[in-house]
Amino acid sequence: MSLKVAIIGTGNIGHVHARAVHNTPGLVLKAAVDNQPDRLATFATEFKIPTQYSSVEELLKSGYLDAMVIGVPNYLHAPFATAALKAGIPVMVEKPMATSAAEAEQMAEASQKSGAALMVAHCWRFDKEVGWLKQQVQAGRLGKIIRTKGYGVHVHWGPAGWFTQKQSAGGGALADMGIHAIDTARFLAGDPQPVSVYARLDTYYKELDVDDTGVILIAWDNSVTSYIESGWWQPHMDGPEASTQLYGLAGFGQVFPTRLELPNVKEMKVEVIDPGFPFPRQEHAQQEMYDAQMACFAASIRSGQTPTPGSREGLANMKIVDAAYKSAQTGKVVEL
Repeated sequence: MSLKVAIIGTGNIGHVHARAVHNTPGLVLKAAVDNQPDRLATFATEFKIPTQYSSVEELLKSGYLDAMVIGVPNYLHAPFATAALKAGIPVMVEKPMATSAAEAEQMAEASQKSGAALMVAHCWRFDKEVGWLKQQVQAGRLGKIIRTKGYGVHVHWGPAGWFTQKQSAGGGALADMGIHAIDTARFLAGDPQPVSVYARLDTYYKELDVDDTGVILIAWDNSVTSYIESGWWQPHMDGPEASTQLYGLAGFGQVFPTRLELPNVKEMKVEVIDPGFPFPRQEHAQQEMYDAQMACFAASIRSGQTPTPGSREGLANMKIVDAAYKSAQTGKVVEL
C-alpha cells in the first residue's frame, strides 16, 4: 500500500523533495501546503498533486496523509513538525532542525511521545562520495581520525529573502551552510557528541542582521577536533558545499574532490587512491542523494525504526549552532 505524502512549502527545496517522492517506490504525492495561492497552484500542476491546502492545520484536520515533508522557513519547522508528530504523522524536516536546541528538544519529545518518526534532512549523509569515504574510515584505512576540516561556503553569492532575516532563519550562513559542514564532519567521524565549541562569526559582505562569515572549532568526545568554515558572498573557498577533509594516523581522506592519500614510509612515497568520481560535478547537490534520503524516510516509517539522521543527530547539530553563536558573542569557548 502506498504512503500518502504531503509537501509543506513549495519553494526550491520543495521541488527537490517532490521529485524524490516521485522517484521513490511506494510513495505517492497527495497534498501540498503553501500560503501563496499562485505558487501552490503552479506546484500542484507541475507534480500532479490532487489536494492543496493553505495551512498545516487545515491539512491535519483532513486526515489525508501518512507522512509530511517540511521545507519552509526555519522558524516554522518546530511548530509544523510538532503539530504533525502530536497527530501521529511521521515527519521529515529540512535542516537546520529548528532555530534553537530548545525547539529541537520539543520536536524530539513530540516524536517520542507519539511514536511517529522524525527525520532531519541532513542530505549529505546520502551522497555516494560521502558514503564511499565513510566506508574507508570504517575499514580503518585512515587509522584513528585526529582532526577534520569542512566547508559550507557560497562564493560571490548568497541567498535573499527569509534566509537573511534572523527572525525567520534563526541565523545566517552558519545555520544555512555551516550546518552541512558540521553534520558531514560528524557523520564521517562516527557521530561523536560535541564537548566544546569556539566560534568567530560576523557580518562583512552585506548589511544583514545575521552572519555571513564564520570559523568554528568543535571538540568531540572521541578526541577529534573539527574546523568548519561557513559563509556567503566569500571571495574564495577551498572546497564546495560539504567538502570535508579527514586527517588520520594512517592517512588522509577527503570528499570533493574525493580521494585517499596513504603514506608508505618504507618506500618513501604516498599512494593516492582515486575512486573515479568526477570533479567538479555537473550538479553538486545531486537529486539522487535526495532520492536516497526519501527512501530512508519511507523505510523508517514502514519498519517502525528510528530514522538516521533523526532527532538525536539534529539536536546535536543544533546544540553546536547555539554554542557557536554564544561563543561568537562572548569571545569564549562554550562547554557542552
